Formats: sequence, structure tokens, C-alpha cells
Amino acid sequence: MLSDSIVFAFSLTFLAGISTGIGAILSLLYKKFNPKFLGIMLGVSAGVMLYVSFVEILLKAKTSLSINFGEKASYTYSVLGFFVGIFIIMLIEKLIPHQHESDEIIDDKESSDKKLLRLGLFSALALSIHNFPEGLATFLTALEDPTYGISIAVAIAIHNIPEGIAVAIPIYYATKSRKKAFWYSFLSGLTEPIGALIGYFFLLRFIDQSIFGIIFAGVAGMMVYISINELIPTAKEYAGKKLSTLGIVFGMLIMAISLILFL
Repeated sequence: MLSDSIVFAFSLTFLAGISTGIGAILSLLYKKFNPKFLGIMLGVSAGVMLYVSFVEILLKAKTSLSINFGEKASYTYSVLGFFVGIFIIMLIEKLIPHQHESDEIIDDKESSDKKLLRLGLFSALALSIHNFPEGLATFLTALEDPTYGISIAVAIAIHNIPEGIAVAIPIYYATKSRKKAFWYSFLSGLTEPIGALIGYFFLLRFIDQSIFGIIFAGVAGMMVYISINELIPTAKEYAGKKLSTLGIVFGMLIMAISLILFL
């Protein structure tokens, strides 16, 4: 039988993870298609992912790696992990077929929808990988110190909301299905409690801070690449340079506020 402390830690991790669904619900309240709104929200998504990658995730990676390798080496390994993450997402991108302009049987609208769907799925993939070790870290922290675990879970829940938007918006506009947009967004957050479960039952004896650090650095690279290569160009395409840039800055501001509340 599981102890109360384990149930409590898992419950916190679960609630923090599924808050991506809140972001999905908020983003789906806007019923009428508006290209500028879509572009701004894609810019917001890019701002969220860029800020959290450079300001939080890379810092976490370096901190985790410094425990075993020291300051200088931890920075080097964080940078290596970051670019390995970029390489991995580029490789995945290569394996997913692109829609070529020469494909005459597909009109511009269908091509645009496929591009948005691909963008949403990439965001979901990167955030799912990111949330997995984050869920394990939240679970372990709550297990060791329930009070600190609550503060971490609240902070993660707050910044999972804009991450949920990052997944839901492109998938909704690509498929016109609120159900699909919600579930993809919700499932990307569900990897947090899955990470806690797998970590508790199988990985605790093998995972150390160094492995956490490499995973976080790789995820930061993935999210930055997706933002630069997918989110920002598509945001500009729909909303123009000025509005998409405002969206990016606003996304960064949202994530900055959520991290300040964590401190």
C-alpha cells in the first residue's frame, strides 16, 4: 500500500501536469477564425518557449550538471546538450515529410492546415519530453519536502498554462477540432505524472542529476529550434512582423511572471 506522502507527491505532480489543459481551454474560447489572432498566439507560444528554454531550462541543466562536474564543465556539457537537442529535432523533422509547393492536388488552405498541424505536433513532442523529467523532479521534491513541493507544483502549473496554448492553437486551427486541440495539449502535460510514476517504480536507482541536466539541455535546444524554425515564421505569415513580435514579447512576459511567482 502506498504511503500518504507518495500519494500526496503524485497528486501534486498530476495537478501541475494537467494544467496544460487549462491553457488549451483558454485558447479555444475564441470561436471565430482570425489570422491575426492566430499569428499573435503563435508569437506568444514562441515567446513562452524561448524564454523558458534560455532562462529556466538551461539554468536547470547547468545547475544539475555542476553537482558532478563543476562550474566550467557543467556549462560546456549544457551547451553540448543544447545543440544535440537541436540536432535531434532536426532529424525528426527530416523524417516527417514536408508539403511541397509542386503538389498541385493540394490547395493552399490544405497545405497551410498541414503546416499548422505539424507545428502543433512538434510543440507537443518537445513539451512532452520537457515535462517528463520535470514531473519526476516535482515528485521527488514533494516527497522530500511537501511544503517546497507545493510551491514548485504551483509554479509549474502556472507556466504549463501558456505551454498548453502553444500546443492547442496550431492544432485547433489546422483541424478545426476543439476536442483534438484539447487532448493533444492535455496529453503533453500528462507526461509529468507519467514521469513521476516511471521514475518512482523503475528509474530512481539509475537517474542522477547529470542525466537530468543533459535531458533539460537537450529539451531547451529542441524548443528553441521549434520556435525559430516553425513558430516565429508562421506567426509572421499570419499576423505580420509587428503583431507577431508583440506576441513573442508578451509570451516572454507571461513566462517571466510565472517564474517570478515561483521564487
